[in-house]
Amino acid sequence: MDDQLAAGVLWREVARRAERENEGTELGEVLARVAAAISEDVALFQRIMDDLGMRSSRVKPRLAIAAERLGRMKLNGRLLGYSPLSRFAELDFLAMGIEGKEILWANLRDLTDVGARVPDVDFDQLIERAAWQRAQLEPFRKRAGRLALAPIGLPPQTPGTPAP
Repeated sequence: MDDQLAAGVLWREVARRAERENEGTELGEVLARVAAAISEDVALFQRIMDDLGMRSSRVKPRLAIAAERLGRMKLNGRLLGYSPLSRFAELDFLAMGIEGKEILWANLRDLTDVGARVPDVDFDQLIERAAWQRAQLEPFRKRAGRLALAPIGLPPQTPGTPAP
């Protein structure tokens, strides 16, 4: 559970950074809503851990924040600044994290007695919220992928045509 919390912190920080990088755009507005929801999910997960009497590491969330900051130094085709590849990598990473969180909520609901131990937590609603977060990002993730991958020789695929 501690590792899940650290992963949530990492995704929260990536969402916040992506929001800042896209401020003033439609994507920035979507990211603001998604980042806020991810922050709420991280806080709720911490509360669930506390309610279950699970101690959380002080180090792992800090390492997750450090990892996010180190991740900014990835090679993106530009020495400084935000690139189309940066945007796509962030959105893709967020999509993976949101899907993982959806699985986590379902596992806690279906495979454990956590629901009985924290009856005020609505895991069905959390699963729906994760699906909503993913749906909000998906059109932007696809658009960013087309823009980022086209220059490296991967032509965009149009719906209904087979991949080359």
